[in-house]
Amino acid sequence: MATPTASHAPKPRISARIGGIAESATLAVDAKAKALKAEGRPVIGFGAGEPDFPTPAPIVEAAQAAAADPKNHRYSPAGGLPELKAAIVAKTKRDSGYDIAANQVLVTNGGKQAVYQAFATLVDPGDEVILPAPYWTTYPEAIALAGGTPVVVTTGPEQDYMPSVEQLEAARTENTKVLLWCSPSNPTGAVASRELTEAVGRWAVEHDIWVVTDEIYEHLVYDGAEAVSMPVAVPELADKCVVLNGVAKTYAMTGWRVGWMAGPVDVIKAATNLQSHLSSNVANVSQRAAVEALSGSLDAVAEMREAFDRRRRLIVELLSAIPGVECPTPRGAFYAYPAVGALLGKEIRGQKMETSLDLAAAVLEHAEVAVVPGEAFGTPGFFRLSYALGDDDLRTGVTRMGELLAEAK
Repeated sequence: MATPTASHAPKPRISARIGGIAESATLAVDAKAKALKAEGRPVIGFGAGEPDFPTPAPIVEAAQAAAADPKNHRYSPAGGLPELKAAIVAKTKRDSGYDIAANQVLVTNGGKQAVYQAFATLVDPGDEVILPAPYWTTYPEAIALAGGTPVVVTTGPEQDYMPSVEQLEAARTENTKVLLWCSPSNPTGAVASRELTEAVGRWAVEHDIWVVTDEIYEHLVYDGAEAVSMPVAVPELADKCVVLNGVAKTYAMTGWRVGWMAGPVDVIKAATNLQSHLSSNVANVSQRAAVEALSGSLDAVAEMREAFDRRRRLIVELLSAIPGVECPTPRGAFYAYPAVGALLGKEIRGQKMETSLDLAAAVLEHAEVAVVPGEAFGTPGFFRLSYALGDDDLRTGVTRMGELLAEAK
């Protein structure tokens, strides 16, 4: 067999664009925890941001009725069912005070598709996207897939994990096109004040910068915190703002895969064209369930928020009692983001903990508790723990982790 010459060298099996994508760290941790559970180990997982509640019964019943209706067995408009778009318009006005029209909405297969399509629609190669860290793991990958360059602005607990206008301005260049904004935040649970939201929005308008704002945790706020929608706080930003949202977190519907984008008509039209080739319509049964979720009572949402609030206070209390762990009190979402840097450089059961990756691996192996290390979110030296799990598991898991970390020396 002839040896390939330089000009006929084998082509890479995987494209550079796809080969450069990192696996979702949160899903990887969740998968590892579930695999260990399947082996019979009593692993408690704090990895996935997934409510442990069942989807409320009226939503499930609406889906069951939809599944029996033949009209839902066929293709529907790629951009979303008209009934769901109308429900999103009404819900957006009700919950955030933002007035939009149906032609400004695109229904997507979950929030992740909305994130991907937002950047694919707005960003060209060479464009820069300012990305505050800690950030959700999918954001930088979606930016890079679109050909953009993430410009990370690192924040810490001393500033409630929210960037200042001065930090954003220092990161701005002539290539800056978009700012990613997430409040309430995944992974930190931080909630931007109205004053900061307004200041950032005015800065974006002044410098002609788009804002992609992820509002999927809008209903999960505590201690009097307020989830402020940036285009409401700064109306003149609306023509260069894309709002991302979905039913997953608010209604315990992670598996139903319904999200959406809301923004200027030309952007939504272009993103709809992309989706028409990428995936066509979201499953009609899921869309019908989402209509019921958005149009129905918020009583179940209030009950879930009350449970999350109780768990939030419990997890902060338990984590703060562990030597070497500092845990700010989150005011939104369902995540705690404690600093564990004081434990790095120490030994646990004969192994030196050089990084929070090492520390998370030790916690999984020896305490049988799954957490996501801060490296996944752009800030080493931290853990993310989702408290969207049962109270007993939460207490047991953090107690186990604390007993192990107490061995550090």
